[in-house]
Formats: sequence, structure tokens, C-alpha cells
Amino acid sequence: MRSVPKRRVITIDVMRACIARKQGATMGCPLTTGIFAWLAAHAADEAVAEGAKRITPYWRTLKSGGELNPKYPGGIEAQKIRLEGEGHKIKQRGKRYVVTDYEKALFRPGS
Repeated sequence: MRSVPKRRVITIDVMRACIARKQGATMGCPLTTGIFAWLAAHAADEAVAEGAKRITPYWRTLKSGGELNPKYPGGIEAQKIRLEGEGHKIKQRGKRYVVTDYEKALFRPGS
């Protein structure tokens, strides 16, 4: 999460594949990856509350299919504001919000 640059995004699925490759495994656990993404997001939010200027850019980590994560600090609205601030377009699809053409901004570490 920390290595995703501005105006780029990563999905949990891509992150899981990177973790698996780095560890010599065939796949990364979706449950564990999701839990640690949530922990990193909330730790970054706490760091901001304590005055930190540089934090892990958790808002750049999307769910599968480019979907915003309602479990991140501030929910969908906060993630939407941060992503739009970096130039991404967000579209509502039913009850879900997704980054339009997220594939074009997808960050793939090590590739």
C-alpha cells in the first residue's frame, strides 16, 4: 500500500498476487490481506489525528473490480474525495462506487 504512487491505484487482488509471488506461494489469503489493509488504513488515519504528514496512502487500495472500500476510515465518501483529489473519476453502480477505468491507473509492483 505504501508504495502506490499518486494518481495510481492497486486492487486487493493485485496486492495478494504480489504478496504470494514475493513469498513463493501460489496465492495470498483474501481474508488476511483484507484484514491487514483495514489495519493499515486505520493506523494511517490515527497517525493523521496525531499530526503525521506522511501516511500510508490506503485510499489508493481498491476492492476487486475497482470498487471503493466502505470499511476504510470515513467510508466511501472520504475515499472518494481523496481519489478525486488525485484525478480519478468515481462512478456509482447500484450501491457500489468504482474508479472509472481503474485498469489504466493500476499499479503492478515488480512488473
